[in-house]
Amino acid sequence: MPLQDHMQLISVDDHVIEPKNLWTDRLPKKFLEQGPHIIEMDMSKSHGDEGLSAALLDASRNGKEGQPAKAPRLAEVWSYEGRIYPNIGLNAVAGKKPQEYGMDPTRYSDMLPGCYDIKARIADMDIDGVQAAMCFPSFPRFAGTAFLEHADSELALLSVQAWNDFILDEWAAYAPDRIIPMIILPLWDPQLAAKEIYRCAAKGAKAITFPENTVSLGLPSFYTDHWDPVFRAAEETRMPLCMHFGSSGKPPITSPEAPMAVMIALFGTNSMDATADLLFSPVFYKFPQLKVALSEGGIGWMPYLLERIDLTWERHRWYQNVNKEVRPSDLFREHMYGCYIDDFEGIARRHQIGLDNILWECDYPHSDSNWPNSRTYAAKLLADVPDDEAHKIVELNARKLYNFPRL
Repeated sequence: MPLQDHMQLISVDDHVIEPKNLWTDRLPKKFLEQGPHIIEMDMSKSHGDEGLSAALLDASRNGKEGQPAKAPRLAEVWSYEGRIYPNIGLNAVAGKKPQEYGMDPTRYSDMLPGCYDIKARIADMDIDGVQAAMCFPSFPRFAGTAFLEHADSELALLSVQAWNDFILDEWAAYAPDRIIPMIILPLWDPQLAAKEIYRCAAKGAKAITFPENTVSLGLPSFYTDHWDPVFRAAEETRMPLCMHFGSSGKPPITSPEAPMAVMIALFGTNSMDATADLLFSPVFYKFPQLKVALSEGGIGWMPYLLERIDLTWERHRWYQNVNKEVRPSDLFREHMYGCYIDDFEGIARRHQIGLDNILWECDYPHSDSNWPNSRTYAAKLLADVPDDEAHKIVELNARKLYNFPRL
C-alpha cells in the first residue's frame, strides 16, 4: 500500500559532496593555499590518504591482484595543509547500477549535480518523493574529524566555521522547508565546540554531527567530564547529537584479508557499541534533555541489544559503577533514536524498539540509497504498518526531534 499523500518523507541521513569553492570563497586569503581546496592528481601514484578514507581505499584494493592496471587518470581530490583526501567513489553513486559501483576516486563530472548543487539536490528530492533531508559532510568525514589532524588550529577553526556557514547560509537557506541544517564542531576543544554550537543555533542550526566513539580518535570518552560543555550546549539549544556509523574512523574489520563487504555488513556494530557506551555512562543522567540519533546504524539489532543490556544491568549492576535505579532500555527510549534505510526486521519489531524512536533515512547519494525510488521502497517496507505508525516513522518523529515543523 502506498504511503498516504499527507505523509512527507524526511531523511535524517543524506550527504553533501562539498562544492569546490566552499572554503576558497570563505577563508581569509592568507589561508587559501593551506586551506581545503581541490587539486588534480594521478591516483595511480602513492599519496598520503588517511583515516577512514584510507581504510575504504585499502579494502577496495583487496582481491584485485593480477588484474590489468588501469590507465592513469587525473582525479579531483581535496588538499588540506598539504595532505591529500580523495573523493571516494561510493560517496556519490546515486543513479548508477550496483554493477557500476567502485571505490576509485571520482571527478565532479562523474556525479549527479545534486551531490553538490543545492538547486539540483532539491530537484532530485522531488523525483525521489522526499520532502526534507539532513546532510552529513563528505570531505571532512561524517563528524568533521579531518580537522582534528590540523597543524594550524586557527585555520582548522575557520574551516569548521566555513562548512557550517555554507550549510546554514547557502545549502539550507535555499529551501528552508527542505533542508534540516546540521553542523560540525572543532572537536579538539570542547569550549570552542560549545561556542560554535551557540553561534550556529542563533543562525538556525538544528542538529550536530558527533563521533560515535571518541576514544578511537585519541579523545576522552563519554565517561569523563571532558565533553560536558558540548553536551550542555546541545541540550540547551535542543540540538540532537547525530552519531553516524564510521564517524569514529574505526571501521569494523575482522581480518586483514577480509573483503570490504565484511566492513560494510558490520558497520551497524559501531552503533551498537555507542548505544551500550552511552546507556552505561553518566551522560544522560547529567544531561537529562540530551538526545542522540544513531545515523545509518539500522534498527533490527535494537530489541536484542536492549534485552541483553537490561539483563546485564539486572544481574551485574550491584558491584559496578553504573546507575542502579534506571533500566537501560527505559533510558534508551527517552534519549536515543534509531535510523534505518532497509530494515524489514526492525520494522517488524518496531514496538519493542519504540514507535517514537525510529527515523527514516534515504542516504542520497551513497550506495545504500534507493534513489530515485525511495518513496516507493519506504512504502514497501511499511506496507503492513498502520498509517498512524508509518506517519510517525517517516515524518513526525523527525520533525519533533529536530524541531523542524512544517512551514
